[in-house]
Amino acid sequence: MPRIRLLSALVAGTLVTITVFAAPPPVNNHPELHAVAGAVKASNLHATDVALVGFGTRHTLSTTTSKTRGIGAARRWVAAQFETISKGCDGCLEIVTPSQVFTGKRMPKAGAEVMDVVAIQRGTSDPDRVIVMTAHLDSRRSDVMDAAGDSPGANDDAAGVAALIETARVLSKHRFPATLVYSADSGEEQGLYGGKIIAQYAVDHGWKVEANLNNDMVGNSHGGNGAHDPHTIRVFSEGTKSNETLEQAAYRRYHGGGVDSPSRNIARYMAALAEQYLDDFHVRMVYRTDRWGRSGDQVPFLDQGFPAVRLSESNENYDHQHQNVRVENGVHYGDVVSGVDFDYLANVTRLDAITMASLAMAPPPPPDLAVKGAVAYDTTLSWQPSPGAASYNAWWRETTAPQWQHVQSASDADSVVLKDIILDDWFFGVSAVSKGGWESPVEFPGFAGSFARSPKLGPDGKPVDALYPSFGRFGGDAVGQPSWRHDTKSDGHP
Repeated sequence: MPRIRLLSALVAGTLVTITVFAAPPPVNNHPELHAVAGAVKASNLHATDVALVGFGTRHTLSTTTSKTRGIGAARRWVAAQFETISKGCDGCLEIVTPSQVFTGKRMPKAGAEVMDVVAIQRGTSDPDRVIVMTAHLDSRRSDVMDAAGDSPGANDDAAGVAALIETARVLSKHRFPATLVYSADSGEEQGLYGGKIIAQYAVDHGWKVEANLNNDMVGNSHGGNGAHDPHTIRVFSEGTKSNETLEQAAYRRYHGGGVDSPSRNIARYMAALAEQYLDDFHVRMVYRTDRWGRSGDQVPFLDQGFPAVRLSESNENYDHQHQNVRVENGVHYGDVVSGVDFDYLANVTRLDAITMASLAMAPPPPPDLAVKGAVAYDTTLSWQPSPGAASYNAWWRETTAPQWQHVQSASDADSVVLKDIILDDWFFGVSAVSKGGWESPVEFPGFAGSFARSPKLGPDGKPVDALYPSFGRFGGDAVGQPSWRHDTKSDGHP
């Protein structure tokens, strides 16, 4: 679709502005993203899933000493996959294994160690800006504390880890201005502990996390109610920031921004990419942080003030989730490899890969975006320069529209006046565009839409410097310090 052009003319004595609808951002087409999507192989995803299921159980509290069974063996295997990928790209991946001992309702009273396996692909020119992909390595049985019995976890979440490893393999062949991080988390089923670790690791290392893409149950296209949809992935995103203050919430309620958090604009960005680069595979945006009453490893990123979304399959089969493998009254229970649709998983992985690549190639969204136009016929947007941006696009849409509808180029200026576009009637945003045409997500004005980290604030209005700021409904606590704060030799060992 063409970009918007504003044509003003006097028609019967009235100033009329004619607008041309535009495709939602990113607008430009990049052959590199077609190549990235085409490099994903369903056979690789199948092989990884089978290998992970082969460890019998990957329960967080299972054995760490066996070479063939349990979470320890699985962690070492994932680390070895990252090391192999790194050898193929001249050492482009740094592998770290941050860990922490936690207590909680689903942990032993004395606590237990939780460890993530993380591969870091450093950016070439903007390495502190980071795109994080997560999936959880651990599995569970019907009894969440049963660490001994078999727990294949083929879809929840070996499929997500398979997507993670395959995305790392594909993107390791390319170089990006921003840093890409691939984190196989543990402890998710016990209380999102692995997500807490990697989110805290990001804070402690000064990462400017632009997006977290959490893949959790992304391999099944057949619902337990008979529904079958191999063409859609749900992307869940929070509507308002987890850490907004009462004052910020009051401003947002009055002026808008309830559906324009940076997480929500990441979801819009992914939906546009799917339409441009994937063959009959689409994003269904869900305006919730997660499924009803449930949660995932994107939540600790939100707690730390980072944008984050969750990817989950279009239809769930509850008989295949958190269940011991068995057959009762002709019904097959349990999460086994036969329940994973690897062609569907390949499309999810393609979406992950092109999203990470596009975000990492584009400049960051423009900071400090402000809007003016009260009691005026024009709307003015202004912002601070975005590193690496050659130009900017101003976007607007109906307040009831799910996607951005109209666009006007602002060239390389740091402000733009939208003539005869009345502020009262629309939602507005701005994206940054590189010299090569790589476009960032749209940023909504003010705190509600800012991509800058928004940590929890204390009564004095200053950021709360707390280790793991929230433990959620399963409670818990950290025992001692995380591995990276006291281990000078490494960030832990698998």
